[in-house]
Amino acid sequence: MSSTSPPTQPRYRCTGCGNLTRFDVVISQRTKAFHHYTVGGELAIEDETVLDYSVDSVSCRWCDSPTNIIEVPDP
Repeated sequence: MSSTSPPTQPRYRCTGCGNLTRFDVVISQRTKAFHHYTVGGELAIEDETVLDYSVDSVSCRWCDSPTNIIEVPDP
């Protein structure tokens, strides 16, 4: 099975409480995939490609803030 992975996710930080590790992230994506069914009816998904990918929202899991989230630059 081969697939094209979505873009690398950024790291986030909550400026309200300092959280660096726990976030609720809502993502929308559209994919194209080859669905291969066996004679017995079992599905294997192959050659999945991500066609469109977007982050809809990010909120802090600790303080539930959707407005204090910033992306942390790579070191």
